[in-house]
Amino acid sequence: MKVTKQSYGQFLVNSPVNFTGTYFADTVDGLEHDSVHRFLKGSRLTPALLREKVADVIVYSPNGRILFDDSVMDKYGSQVIEGAVKQYSGNAHHPVMGIGVVTCVYYNPDNGLFYPLDFRQYDIARDRKTKLDHVMDMMKEIIRKKVPFTHFLMDSWYATTELLNQIMDWGKLFVCAIKSNRLFSSDDVDEHGKHIQQPVRELDWSGEAAATGYHGRLKGLPRKRLLRLFRIVVSADKTEYIVTNDVAIKTTDDARAESAIRWKIEEFHRELKQLTGIERCQARKNRSQRNHIVLCMLAWLQMKVTAWATNRTIYQVKQDPLKAFVAEQWRHPATIFSVC
Repeated sequence: MKVTKQSYGQFLVNSPVNFTGTYFADTVDGLEHDSVHRFLKGSRLTPALLREKVADVIVYSPNGRILFDDSVMDKYGSQVIEGAVKQYSGNAHHPVMGIGVVTCVYYNPDNGLFYPLDFRQYDIARDRKTKLDHVMDMMKEIIRKKVPFTHFLMDSWYATTELLNQIMDWGKLFVCAIKSNRLFSSDDVDEHGKHIQQPVRELDWSGEAAATGYHGRLKGLPRKRLLRLFRIVVSADKTEYIVTNDVAIKTTDDARAESAIRWKIEEFHRELKQLTGIERCQARKNRSQRNHIVLCMLAWLQMKVTAWATNRTIYQVKQDPLKAFVAEQWRHPATIFSVC
């Protein structure tokens, strides 16, 4: 039997916990282990395949949002997988050996659905591109294709002067978290009539500022490009500082609501890791890992579309067949438990 995109993707959708090529071969009659290895090593699947499939199902909105973030596909315990490097994982909260994937997600606020628009594998040793370079490439592609949307939403890692300036050059809006040490000068002036630049964490966040934030300039941006800055207390030990060029966002509550949309991309990453086995491939070649990642993205898309069509969650789509199997085992158990 020859492995194809169809058969490998079907395996990713069907398998409940084991996503290795060995297990794939063991569960299919007439399939040799080497066939899976040859397919992953010899195919050349790219993010364009995901973009083509998403185009068939995506529903755009003039109020759409573009979300960017990256996720590390943990390859713990492996020192020989090409493309895996030591990098910080937000999930593990420390550096891990893994493959970085920068993703772009489209959120439609009219129907509440989100769709992966594009992604790039972070592999600076191979293509000399940073994660910021990948985000810029995907942004330019979105602008070129005239995708309908209003805001870019990003984490503090991507809120660089270059990216924010480029977004404003395009005439688009953004809502971005920034690091607490970024310098900001509000409209207020000192006794000499000069604007004072301060780290955003050192601004006075009591009184009116707590409700309406500050109006002013982020260091590095042109003087005429004024922004509004807000402080959002997420939890007892976490505070976010949000900047936006959207004049319609006037209060901290407005900023909180808009910024919360960013968590849709975290939802996507969680489902991708839990349901498709994107971290479980142990193939050593870079090309094999890239092909596996593309097909995991497509497996997620197929399960998500099925979930929308059947009014279920993607977790139910994945687990219902296993639930049916367990129910059948109650009726006709393969192994009978008895107590002496």
